[in-house]
Amino acid sequence: MSPLIFNVVLHTFFRTALHLAALKGHADCLKLLLEWGSNIDIWDNNNKVTPLHCAASIGNVCCLRQLILNGANVNAGLNNKSPLHYAVQSRAIECVRELLENRAIPNTTQVFSEAPLHIAASLGASDIIKELIIHEAAVNVQCGTEKVTPLHLAAEDGDFECVRLLLEAGAEVTLCNHKLQTPLHLAALSQCTETMNILIKHGADVNASDIDGRTPLHSSIVKVSRSCEGVRLLVNSGANVNKKDIFGYTPLHLAALNEFSHCIMILINHGGDVTLRTNGGSSVLTFITRKTPDVIPKYISKFDQAIKLNDHEIGDVDCEVKLDFRVLVPTLGQKESDLLLSFVEVGHREVLKHPLCETFLFLKWHKRIRKFFLFSLFFHLMFVTLFTTYIIEVYRCPPKEDPGKSEICKTTSSVIVMGYFLLFLNFLFMCKELFQIAQSWLSYLKRWENWLQWLLIISIFLCVQPKTALIVNISVELDDWQHNVAATGIFFAWVELMMIVGRFPMFGLHVQMFTTVSVNFAKFLLAYFCLFIAFALSFGVLFSNYKSFKDLKLVIIKVIIMMSGELEYEDVFFDDIYPIQYPGTAHLMYLTFVLLVTVILANLMVGLAVSDIQGLQQSAGLDRLVRQAELIGYLESMLFSRLLNFIPYKFMFFLQKQALLLKSQYHWALYIKPNDPREERIPKELIQNIYQLVIEKKEKPKGRRTKNNSHSSYTISPCVSRINSVYGTQTNQKSLKREIEEISKEFQDVFKVLKQKLDKISSQITDSKLK
Repeated sequence: MSPLIFNVVLHTFFRTALHLAALKGHADCLKLLLEWGSNIDIWDNNNKVTPLHCAASIGNVCCLRQLILNGANVNAGLNNKSPLHYAVQSRAIECVRELLENRAIPNTTQVFSEAPLHIAASLGASDIIKELIIHEAAVNVQCGTEKVTPLHLAAEDGDFECVRLLLEAGAEVTLCNHKLQTPLHLAALSQCTETMNILIKHGADVNASDIDGRTPLHSSIVKVSRSCEGVRLLVNSGANVNKKDIFGYTPLHLAALNEFSHCIMILINHGGDVTLRTNGGSSVLTFITRKTPDVIPKYISKFDQAIKLNDHEIGDVDCEVKLDFRVLVPTLGQKESDLLLSFVEVGHREVLKHPLCETFLFLKWHKRIRKFFLFSLFFHLMFVTLFTTYIIEVYRCPPKEDPGKSEICKTTSSVIVMGYFLLFLNFLFMCKELFQIAQSWLSYLKRWENWLQWLLIISIFLCVQPKTALIVNISVELDDWQHNVAATGIFFAWVELMMIVGRFPMFGLHVQMFTTVSVNFAKFLLAYFCLFIAFALSFGVLFSNYKSFKDLKLVIIKVIIMMSGELEYEDVFFDDIYPIQYPGTAHLMYLTFVLLVTVILANLMVGLAVSDIQGLQQSAGLDRLVRQAELIGYLESMLFSRLLNFIPYKFMFFLQKQALLLKSQYHWALYIKPNDPREERIPKELIQNIYQLVIEKKEKPKGRRTKNNSHSSYTISPCVSRINSVYGTQTNQKSLKREIEEISKEFQDVFKVLKQKLDKISSQITDSKLK
């Protein structure tokens, strides 16, 4: 059979005999076929492989060498896949070396095509990578639509040796794939700290952002791994722990979502800000509270560590204690109350009672924020005073002039000027409210005081009309509805002033009592509204001839007024002009109302009010701190708002500087002398609490040593703690007596153990003397 016929016949099987011999590694058959004149570079029917491709794919160096010696093209299919691709894919180092030594090109000719180095990197074949690099393979070529480099592939697999070889060959650590991820992003995902470390040493950017705005630190926090080594390496290399992605998530958010407590503490200790919020408004502290509540006590313990003895011993007169406020302000130069407000938001209000937090709030309020609040209070007081004066001067006249009257109501020109000035101030108030809405409309809508402010603004625009004609005759220019608006407007003005005064810590508790009781009373009325309707309808039928019950629309008001005790029994039942029409039923229904509403419901309402007030009084100190923190946060949010960027920078910088307690990195601590009677910068009660905390910290090591004692469970401290808890919580005399008896038994047990110890020691001393 002629060679031509032999080559053609086997094409029905898509490959020639030479293909099959090379694919099976039969060197003898390959030699025989070549002697018979087979085409050494013939392609299969799919035009994908030559016999040299087949030999390289199985890694048979004998067949490969024989084909090369007979003139096979080592770069066949270079535009797609050359024999070198197949040799690398089969991890045949000898075939790779043979091809390269016979001038096989290690690089591709097309942009973004897969090179042999990509294959070697994805397989982790470090020996083949070394061979390709020796023969000048391009190390920065990008592959496919994903645009990955060999370094990306090696870093993704966490292959340290391959990464090292590529970096030594000049691979760029800053090249990005289609997701803008650097090799360090992928190395962080693989959790290979060795790979991350060598990439960082070769200049990788630890703060590079991918297409989602995430840094390698974001990538290093994965749920499948509980290792913190990658996170620790990145933060020690300068990674920004507070960097947000496009969704507003910081690495701390991800660590909390993945319930990674240890990682959270590492990030916090390196400056992580738990007050930062996502685009949806969720703070890091919210996630921590829901997912990893065990972090909260660890975080609060940092407050204890921020109070420490700075100079001299604790009992000396010159003893000095240092309070480091930096733990409360993660970011200097910004709003300083965010952390405390975040704790309040997640339900940990008790944090404000910590001596460090309470001292910070005291200094922040008295030295920085109070002057801004007093200015705001003065402005509102002037506004309400002007509005009150205008209403008295204008709206005390009747709306329509009585033709029979000779006196005409009129005003002066000064009242007209006052009205224009009042409208101007009202416009400023409206701009302030719009500013607050633009800043945070959701939280704005939740506060009922803001709705009250809008009612006041609208009322003033409706009833304040400083016309010149008012000087001639007020009654002609005013309508009936304006008197109604003026009456409600002046009421809203003074109520709103009361709420502003209530923000002042000194008066806040009393205003809070009023608002709490008012809200609960409204709920009370709503709960029993059907009962009031029942009596209103019944009285409307039974006492239809009595003037107070004639109008069914107003009967409900009369019933509510009767609940206060204004029953008018004699006027209703002993009226000579309008006698009772249905005596028996009327008496019975009236008596039922007195018992159910006037006696039972009224006393129940009083009891609820007293209970609310007692509850507020018990938590008065903590509530005062919460109000103080909220007021500070409110004023800070106004001063540091981005909406004020149009105001000159120097002016805003001056105002913000006046509001900051921690002005710079050199002014962040307070040094007090608790034993010095001249120390008056903070209240004595705070000084005592700080002093006590320092003493407890100093005594902790002694507590640890007692744990080795066999009788360590019998200590006095638990008994004392229990007494304090009982004293602070028990109100029932019987239960209090029972608790005291149990505690006294515990004390007796403790003293028995101590007596046994003393007897043992004394006996030992006696024995030693006898000896």
